Amino acid sequence: MTVQTALLQGTRLLEEAQAAAPRLTAEVLLAHAMRAERVYLFAHPEQELREVEWIHYGRYLHERMQGKPTQYITGRQEFFGREFRVTRDVLIPRPETEHVVEVALRLARGARRILDIGTGSGALAVTLQLELGAVTVAADLSQAALAVARGNAEKLGAAVSFVAGDLTSAFAGRCFDLVVSNPPYVPLTQREGLQREVRDWEPELALFAGDSGFEIYDRIAAEAPRILRPGGWLIVELGFGAAAHVQELFQNWQNLTVQPDLAGIPRVLAAQNPYA
Repeated sequence: MTVQTALLQGTRLLEEAQAAAPRLTAEVLLAHAMRAERVYLFAHPEQELREVEWIHYGRYLHERMQGKPTQYITGRQEFFGREFRVTRDVLIPRPETEHVVEVALRLARGARRILDIGTGSGALAVTLQLELGAVTVAADLSQAALAVARGNAEKLGAAVSFVAGDLTSAFAGRCFDLVVSNPPYVPLTQREGLQREVRDWEPELALFAGDSGFEIYDRIAAEAPRILRPGGWLIVELGFGAAAHVQELFQNWQNLTVQPDLAGIPRVLAAQNPYA
């Protein structure tokens, strides 16, 4: 079985399973099975696969055909130019969440103390610490997620402290200049309508926020003034259809802005704490 033949067969199987981006997925999975970069496949199409490589590739294809996300198969996902380890204990970082980083770098570059609420893989906390060099703390209710995040911080050389706790419950006093979060925002009522890759594989704790999808936003809005310094920035990712509700929560804050993503969908809300 050559690289070229393996890619053709894998692509066909993934097409029949109606997996997204079948050719690209086949390339990623074969490269992972061969412990090589994708570019290696293009340069060596006639190379024969070793038996162990074919066995791993077949298993990866089967897992993907059953709906398992490619990132959970390979155990990695790129975010803001860095590679993060991901497991089923954490939400897969999305490109849209990079807008949170971009807004933070634009509005809160002077922040010296940062908190990431619901850190998951640690993508936001690690990225902001490396970009800004600030004292950074990441909180999550899931101990398993914190273990993944801690590993990512160590691998990437980010000086992040990790705290187990429910949102801001572990903190007292207005000690942060910047609070960021990509909170759960999917309504439980929409569970059955999600893609199976999301519904059946990603952690429910990181996905769902009550029947309305606003439960965590409401709690963050209530708790943030307690831990944010006056003039400190709160920056959160917005779920689809959440912008109006979340803007209402922060209508009395200063410099309220909403940043759309590349598709023009409201994606990030930022506001400054006005409470002295």
